[in-house]
Amino acid sequence: LQAADILRNIRSGIITIDTHGALLHANPAASSLLGQPLDIHVGKPILETLRVVAPNLVQALERTVHHGIRTTRAEGMISVADRAFPIGVTTTFADGNGNGLPITATAIFQDISDQKRLDALHLRAQRLEAVAELSASLAHEIKNPLASIQSSVEQLAAAPHAGEDEQVLAKLIVRESDRLSRLLSEFLDFARVRLTRIESVDLAGIVRGAVSLAEAHPGKPDGVTVAFSSEDETLLIDGDEDLLHRTVFNLTLNAIQAVGVGGRIGVDVTRVANNRLPVGIFFEPGAVSIRISDDGPGIPDEIRDRLFEPFATTKKGGSGLGLSIVHRAIEAHRGHVLVDSGKKGTSFTVLLPISQSKEN
Repeated sequence: LQAADILRNIRSGIITIDTHGALLHANPAASSLLGQPLDIHVGKPILETLRVVAPNLVQALERTVHHGIRTTRAEGMISVADRAFPIGVTTTFADGNGNGLPITATAIFQDISDQKRLDALHLRAQRLEAVAELSASLAHEIKNPLASIQSSVEQLAAAPHAGEDEQVLAKLIVRESDRLSRLLSEFLDFARVRLTRIESVDLAGIVRGAVSLAEAHPGKPDGVTVAFSSEDETLLIDGDEDLLHRTVFNLTLNAIQAVGVGGRIGVDVTRVANNRLPVGIFFEPGAVSIRISDDGPGIPDEIRDRLFEPFATTKKGGSGLGLSIVHRAIEAHRGHVLVDSGKKGTSFTVLLPISQSKEN
């Protein structure tokens, strides 16, 4: 009875088949993950039905039941309705112990979307830290000689013997030097993202102010509406007010510029219980969420996986450092930035701990 209760309530899907591919057991989690009621198929061949939605799972079961080859922590995909997600699969084998019992194979599988996302976040953070160190070094090394070049060219252009051609070339060099200097400044901003002062701040007020500032930006397309909501008038957390403001401003402005004429953007600030956080993320004593969503065209597939990497941008003339700075600012708060985007609409979710105490 205890085993049956565990199987009914465990979050992992469990399926057992015999050598004929007939379903002997499936727990409720398996039905939920595979998007169909499996209990009505008990005693009937099930593999061809499952092959459509979970081919990797079926292959692992067949390999185990026919050849006795166990699968350990393999990965596969489940495609149901309009959603496809990765799963981790482990199979076990029972040979009947020579007592006339049927030979069976059991698959234990679970949705590993959250774990994959968390692994990607950690990898992204490591890459950005390495790039930040290199950026700071290169920016310092280039900025000083660039300033000397610019000053020298300006002096040459101002000399009495400088002709019209020399002055035109000098203006070109100065203009491009200015552009490089601005890019180097962005590099330094990216490299210097650190918590400078941790104090109790009103997150709802910070987000409200950043949204208002972004909404007043001259680059906002006509007819774009931005709706802000917070379940708390005042929501206190530990953090760096400047970094949090810059983060929300950048994400909101990105959404405003991406939606196009008549687009709609929603910015929501809420408390999040730990049991509602993605697997592998836990904050004590609790967490808050900032969600910036839009109804724009979505993020192109070719850039979605590189979105937070330096120089990845869809903006004409953009440096591609904005979202990298956002990621580093939130990671400095020990938080996470998640993104979901489809053919229509994009949502950025920032998860932050309420407290920055060392015990977290």
